Amino acid sequence: MTFAFLTPGTGSYYCGACMRDNALAKSLHAAGHKVSLLPMYLPLQLDEEKLNQPGNPIFFGGINVFLQQKIPLFRHTPRWLHSLLNNSNLLRSAAKRSHMTSAREHGEMALAMLRIEKSSFDKELEKLIDFLATENPDVLCLGTALQAGMIRQLKARLDVKIICTFQGEDSFLDGLPEPYRTQCWTELKARLTDADILVAPSQFYADLMRRRLGAPDLEIEVMPNGIDLEGYLPPNPSTPPVIGYLARMIREKGIEILIDAFIHLRTRLNHPDARLHIAGACTAGDEKLVASLKSKIAAAHLTNFVDWSPNLSREQKAGFLSSLTLFSVPATYPEAFGLYLVEALASGIPVVQPSASSFPEILSTSNAGTLVPHNDPIALAQAWHNLLSNPQTLESFRQKGRLAAENHYSVSAMRKRFLTLVERLHHRS
Repeated sequence: MTFAFLTPGTGSYYCGACMRDNALAKSLHAAGHKVSLLPMYLPLQLDEEKLNQPGNPIFFGGINVFLQQKIPLFRHTPRWLHSLLNNSNLLRSAAKRSHMTSAREHGEMALAMLRIEKSSFDKELEKLIDFLATENPDVLCLGTALQAGMIRQLKARLDVKIICTFQGEDSFLDGLPEPYRTQCWTELKARLTDADILVAPSQFYADLMRRRLGAPDLEIEVMPNGIDLEGYLPPNPSTPPVIGYLARMIREKGIEILIDAFIHLRTRLNHPDARLHIAGACTAGDEKLVASLKSKIAAAHLTNFVDWSPNLSREQKAGFLSSLTLFSVPATYPEAFGLYLVEALASGIPVVQPSASSFPEILSTSNAGTLVPHNDPIALAQAWHNLLSNPQTLESFRQKGRLAAENHYSVSAMRKRFLTLVERLHHRS
C-alpha cells in the first residue's frame, strides 16, 4: 500500500508526534510499503534517522503562512519565492524565536487552518494537493487533529482515506485567547467527522477529547505510540543513585514539582547521596524558568547534586537513560501519552509518575513502576525514597519495563495496530 504522513514539525525541539510518525513511516517502509513523510509548518526535529526522502518539500511553511496571513501581497507571490522562504535553515532560525509570537497570532492561524476554505492559504493547499495527486497515497495520516480543516478539500480532490490522530490538542487550544479558543473548539468538532478514522494514543485522551468536544459518541480508536528499540542500552545504574527527567524543560512537564521533590528528598527525608539529572529540550523561551530553578537549587545548597543536559543526541540519550536508578516526569497537564515514559521502560528504568493522564494505562500494562498523587512533590519524594530503599523491587521493575516496551510499545507493535486499523478502514468501503 501507499501511505503519506503529514506531520507538523517544531523546528527547534523534539516532538512526540514527529517521532511517532517518523518511526511508523520507517517501519512501514521497511515492511515493503511505499511511504512519504511530509513535514508541515517547520522541519521535523528528530533524534533518530529520518525516513530518507530528501526531495520532499515543507508544506504550509511557517514563514509563508505567517506572511500570507498578515500581508495580502504575499498571497500572490510566485512559487519560487515560497520555496526560498521554505529553506530548512531559515525555518529553524524562525522556530527558535517562536516564543516571541503572540497568543493572538497563534489563535488567528489555528482558526484559519480549521476554516481553510475561508483562509488566505489557497496556494499552500494547492501545492499540497498537487504533490499528493502525484504520490497517490491510499491513506493519508494527519499528525494532529488541528489539521482537520483540510480534510474536506483533500477528500473532494483526491481518492484517499484519511486517518486523523490526536496528540495534545486540548493544551494548545486552551492556551489561545478568546474568541479564538471557543471558535477553534467549535470548528474542530465540526471538522473531525470528515475523517475516516480518528485515533488517540491512549484511552484517557480519547475520553478527554470526547468530553471537551461535547461529543460522547465520537468514535475514536486507541493506538499507543511506539518507538524503535534499537540503540537503547540495558540498565547500568550509577552509584550514588540518580533520579532522571527527560522532557522539555517547561512547567507543564512538571519540572518545578520535580525540583521541589528532590529538595524534599535531600533535606527533609535526609537521603544521603541521591542525585538528580535533568535532560531534554530547552529552547530560548525556556531559559528563564531554568535559571530560576537553578537559583532555587542553589538556595537549598544542592547545586553540586543536580546535572543539566539540554538537547541530547540519540546516543547521548541512550547513555543518560541507562545510567539512571529512577525516572520521573511529573507532568501537570493532561498528557496524551508521554513517549519519554516508554523510552525509560525500553532502558529498563523504573518509573514514578502521577496517577493521572495516560500514566496509569502505561503502568497498568507494564507494571514497571509506581503511581503517586498528582501535583504532590512530597508524595513523589517519598515514593523515590521508598524505592531507593528496596533494591529487589527496583530489579523487578527493570525487567518488566523492558519486556513491556518490546511487547506493547515497540514500533513493530505500533505498525501491527496501525495496519489493523487500515484493514478495518478498507472493509468499511
